[in-house]
Amino acid sequence: MTKVTLLKGDGIGPEISEAVIKVLDYAGADIDWDCQIAGAEAVEKYNTALPENTVNSIRRNKTALKAPITTPIGKGFRSVNVQLRKELNLFANVRPCKNIPNIKTRFDNVDIVVVRENTEDLYAGIEKQIDDNTAQSIKIITRDASLRISEYAFDYAVKNNRIEVCAVTKANICKLSDGLFLQCARETAEKYPQIKYREMLVDNCCMQLVQNPGQFDVLLLPNLYGDIVSDLTAGLVGGLGIAKSVNTGKDCAVFEAVHGSAPDIKGLDKANPTALLLSAVDMLKYIGQNTTAYKIEKALYKTLSDNIKTADIGGNARCSEFVRAIIENLEKN
Repeated sequence: MTKVTLLKGDGIGPEISEAVIKVLDYAGADIDWDCQIAGAEAVEKYNTALPENTVNSIRRNKTALKAPITTPIGKGFRSVNVQLRKELNLFANVRPCKNIPNIKTRFDNVDIVVVRENTEDLYAGIEKQIDDNTAQSIKIITRDASLRISEYAFDYAVKNNRIEVCAVTKANICKLSDGLFLQCARETAEKYPQIKYREMLVDNCCMQLVQNPGQFDVLLLPNLYGDIVSDLTAGLVGGLGIAKSVNTGKDCAVFEAVHGSAPDIKGLDKANPTALLLSAVDMLKYIGQNTTAYKIEKALYKTLSDNIKTADIGGNARCSEFVRAIIENLEKN
């Protein structure tokens, strides 16, 4: 049995967490859940959004599944996601975006993996107020972090039978910072001659993605551009409700749904657990429970193919009905 840290989050987080746990348990996943808290609940209980116990649990277990946690806008505590990445050195955010059955989209040939540097850029949070009318944010790009994420992207491409890595920057304007990132990508590409390599400016990349996404394979980006482009690619395949993700480093991996906590539908049985369930499927593969992972994936896709979907992806099923259908399809496997 594998021990996994579970962060149920807030808003719809607890609902979709329970839904996913129910599916995993029914499928026979061999997991011992270590439940911890973060976000608003943790602030109320411990006066910190990310308690030391939570961080230590993930360090100890090496693997976590995290539901959405609300981040206050413009005030309040810092993003728990950002804190986790910093505390655990989760330097790579990996967002696979691929068409799945019976989710109607503009394109049918999308199979893109966004690899995003996770620790620096504007997300380093170095800001100051110059005067009443001026605020400043400092963008940090380092050689070490840029080489590390470049090597991760190319290594990922090799291990997952991908054929190309495209480095995406704005190096024509940010000549030093993005220029350094691009230089590191070029140096890394030379070590992987079996993988095609090309470069694209981020504004052009966004245009190309909505015109011809089938041309892209693995996208390698600094933190800010990666955050933006990964949501764009999620939109190409049906939206954030089906977008899976993992934040990973050398020692730990945190699998998560990337959508928000949607407090407006909390408790209404309207939430879509697909993104968290797909993240949990990848987590099962990560910890070596491949048979269970593929069984769940098959049952989920059969459910979608049967046109049992939540409202955000074009259906009318409630969360509980959707989960019940997945479990019924597990029974048929």
